[in-house]
Amino acid sequence: MPFASIDDIDLSGRTAIVTGAARGLGKTMAQALLKAGANVVFTDIDGETVVEAASAAGVDRALAAPCDITDLGQCRNVVDQTIALFGGVEILINNAALGPTHIETAPNTRSMKFYEADPEAWTRVIDTNVNGTYLMSHAATPHMVAAGWGRIINITTSLGTMQRGGNSPYGVTKTAIEAETLIWAQDLAGTGVSVNSLIPGGAADTDFVSAPTRAEIAKTGRKLIAPEVMVNPLLWLCSNEADGVTAKRYVGRRWDASLEPSAAAAGALEEPVLRDPASAR
Repeated sequence: MPFASIDDIDLSGRTAIVTGAARGLGKTMAQALLKAGANVVFTDIDGETVVEAASAAGVDRALAAPCDITDLGQCRNVVDQTIALFGGVEILINNAALGPTHIETAPNTRSMKFYEADPEAWTRVIDTNVNGTYLMSHAATPHMVAAGWGRIINITTSLGTMQRGGNSPYGVTKTAIEAETLIWAQDLAGTGVSVNSLIPGGAADTDFVSAPTRAEIAKTGRKLIAPEVMVNPLLWLCSNEADGVTAKRYVGRRWDASLEPSAAAAGALEEPVLRDPASAR
């Protein structure tokens, strides 16, 4: 039977790793998974803050695991810690990323035009967002495949953000992660492990948004989106009701909480930024 409400979703016995969980969207999603009953590993390169975030949960189902996701050894260590404590890992939320601020504040950046950006900062953003997403997935996915059930949820961004001038390499990396979602979903077909993308549907009200960006948004009269828009689609995607749902892209802001979850999920579904080979034929 379909869930009548998101509150009906019980993830007890499931274990999730959430990257970039020290603050912002990652922390919000990790807290929501805990509330739904899951064991949750909060991981972030900011070790002190991620320990505080996990400790604040006040439950023994929350583990802090500081990690630089650009280092495969550290990713494997997080997965090993997770399995040692909780017995497995079924859910991976790839949220950790470096944003435009990393380029804006880099010492050799003259402007946000790609040819005037700091090359070292550019490389770091690519390595974190694209390679880091891959490395944590590489470490965790074999355990999901062995168990016959799993969820990989990649946090990306809107099409406008991906292609807006002066917004590389951030936009470039999120487009690459959309490709990772579609390709990995095909690679995992028949394993019981799904791969989907989830986005807020606009700039979220976190410290990921720089002061200049906030000022530009304010000029347009738009408002930043509450991080909590991620919670309902996230929990639904992690539930058994989403079995077989893969290579999809969901928008948190489009979720209508007045509907039962399967109907709300249908309303939050967005066409993939890229077309998979089957639909392109």
